[in-house]
Amino acid sequence: MRAAARTKPPGPPRRRAPGAQPVAESKPAKARPPVTLLLKSLRSFKFRLAGGPPLAPTPKAFKSYAETCASILRLCSADAASSSSNPSTFSPSTLPLVVLSVHAHALVSGLAADGSVASHLLTAYAAFARAADRDRAFLDCVSSGAASSFSYDFMVREYVKAGDIASARRLFDGMPERSVVSYTTMVDALMKRGAVRDAVELYRQCPLCSVPFFTAMIAGFVLNEQYKDALGVFHEMLSCGVNPNEITLVSVIKACIGAGEFDLAMSIVGLAMKSNLFEKNLGLRNSLITLYLRKGEPGAARRMFDEMEMRDVVSWTALLDVYAELGDLEGARQVLDTMPERNEVSWGTLIARHEQKGNAKEAVSLYIQMLADGCRPNISCFSSVLGACASLQDLSSGASIHAQTLKMAFSSNVFVSSALIVMYCKCKQLPDAQRIFNSLPRKNTVCWNSLISGYSYNAKMVEAEKLFTKLPARNAASWNSIISGYAQNRQFVDALKSFHAMLASGHTPGEITFSSVLLACANLCSLENGKMAHAKIIKLGVEESVFVGTALSDMYAKSGDLDSSKRVFYEMPKRNDVAWTAMIQGLAENGFAEEFILLFEDMISAGITPNEHTFLAILFACSHRGLLEHAMHYFKMMQACGISPKAKHYTCMVDVLARAGRLAEAEDLLLSLESKSEANSWAALLSACNIYRNKEIGERAAKRLQELDKDNTAGYVLLSNMYASCGKWKDAAEMRILMKGINLKKDGGCSWVQTRGQYQAFFSWETKHPLLLDVYEMLDLLTWELTA
Repeated sequence: MRAAARTKPPGPPRRRAPGAQPVAESKPAKARPPVTLLLKSLRSFKFRLAGGPPLAPTPKAFKSYAETCASILRLCSADAASSSSNPSTFSPSTLPLVVLSVHAHALVSGLAADGSVASHLLTAYAAFARAADRDRAFLDCVSSGAASSFSYDFMVREYVKAGDIASARRLFDGMPERSVVSYTTMVDALMKRGAVRDAVELYRQCPLCSVPFFTAMIAGFVLNEQYKDALGVFHEMLSCGVNPNEITLVSVIKACIGAGEFDLAMSIVGLAMKSNLFEKNLGLRNSLITLYLRKGEPGAARRMFDEMEMRDVVSWTALLDVYAELGDLEGARQVLDTMPERNEVSWGTLIARHEQKGNAKEAVSLYIQMLADGCRPNISCFSSVLGACASLQDLSSGASIHAQTLKMAFSSNVFVSSALIVMYCKCKQLPDAQRIFNSLPRKNTVCWNSLISGYSYNAKMVEAEKLFTKLPARNAASWNSIISGYAQNRQFVDALKSFHAMLASGHTPGEITFSSVLLACANLCSLENGKMAHAKIIKLGVEESVFVGTALSDMYAKSGDLDSSKRVFYEMPKRNDVAWTAMIQGLAENGFAEEFILLFEDMISAGITPNEHTFLAILFACSHRGLLEHAMHYFKMMQACGISPKAKHYTCMVDVLARAGRLAEAEDLLLSLESKSEANSWAALLSACNIYRNKEIGERAAKRLQELDKDNTAGYVLLSNMYASCGKWKDAAEMRILMKGINLKKDGGCSWVQTRGQYQAFFSWETKHPLLLDVYEMLDLLTWELTA
């Protein structure tokens, strides 16, 4: 906790909103004097701009003279962006020369030691983008002792504005006295760069507080999706007696939305109304639209939009998001087309929604249209479109977008870099992903997690493990990356070990974690570990998630506990097509033919449209139960639903025909769709030929299988077995000799036992197990006991 003894600094001066009319004053504002008049006033003190010894003025005259120099510099800064200056002795092109002349004169006359003159020199050089002269002027300020707190704050802000965070940090660390302004500037810059740990460190060091300082910290946490930390800072802000402004409250509402704290968000809205900030601030009203949308009340969000008397591009973008959340992406596009003004956020929102809904091609198309519309992509746009390219494995488009990020200097951003790493990993370009990772000057946890997941996706678990061990700071997403990597690569024991290590580290597992863990339990048939995970799920309150419920049901079914599987399935508050498919497959694998057929009919009655995976589960079940007529019926139904059969569907149909002894029909089916057939289809036919001892079709199937997958041992083994079953021992032996000649070995069988939470795996003809001698001694003892 931060100390509550922070002193509240005086409030900032009231600022006028851009475009607002100035408040009328009792006295008319004086017109500012032109640069030429000020220069004449310099000459009136008989000082010479071009050099020469100055006359010794009185202190009062010297102060007035310094004020005149500062006024000249201030007017030059104000006129820097103008196409013409006030009266017209000086054109905009000569104004920098005036600044240089005044600077030279200030050095000669000693005016450079005046704090006001020194400060205005910095702002004048910055206004004319003369960075080298600005830096020299600042060094002169420091050496002469004229550098004020404003000068340091200004230079830190200038370095940050130029993107030179390293120079800004060096200057900040060397400041004789840091102000809350410099702390705010550095915290904001580090958060935008993704260096959250460094920003938090500065936040804890700062002995001062102000509204902008807390707001920068809250907005930074929101930007980095650390919503609970943002709410913690807001709580501390209130504890220190600092009242939030409307900008703070907008960020706090975003944090509440991200953390799912909708009741707290409504309380913040009430606070804004009580403080009379809500009605006059458009940003707060826009935040309320998003809040209603995330609460699952799109109707209220639409009413809020309709009731707004004034709307801006953010309001229209929020409405676009309402349609997208409802799944009406065409309606969202119509809103985009009718918007009076569009920006990169509007386009980025629609691109992100298409990418999230799985419409990756449309997301890339929208990005191209956005560029044609003249909008400059932001970080969010790049992240979303690169995610779409990763889903499509479109290396060409991804590389083109990478070039655009380099051109726009976004490639070093940690969020864009993370998206690039994922894209290259999904496109099987691991060296490029590693090169981007190595080039990052600062790497946050997201970058590390992206590369770990990328190596896992490409089945490079050794490299993924090495990265995980080097990871400076692990979060829940880091553990998810390594656990899901193990599960995807069928290293289920390692997945469970990592899960237990995650619990020991104090990190809280989420839905993704449990999905991977339950997958591992299902494949290991480890009912004990599955029940332990189920208990943890109930304790954490995530059992109502459709993803977790589906994984639980599948785990129990694969472990043979059908009663628990059905209980979990029917207790789920919502069931999607994946949940129904998992339950159907569970019943089918356990031999409940009648029940899975009835469940499929219930699924249709419930209005759930079956997908290709559902039909695959049904056909798989029919093939294993020998239900030929049902398989033919569901195969035709799938085509009637507009689902084009894939290779796996044809494999199931070949298998069900072959099991029924209709080998010729199965072979004709495969030959009729040669381009869609896969090795498993011919292996299924060959296996049936072995059962029915059909040598002719078996030989043709074996030949085709070897052509499709020359390293597949199944064809050789099945053909050898078929020859043996027909009594052709010589042919069977030749198959085995042929396998040996081309260095093909049949995959060994594997078994495992669980003792005291540890898994011990055993392969046939095991030679490398560390307890090999003990195992064989025990086998000899058991054999002796059985035969004695």
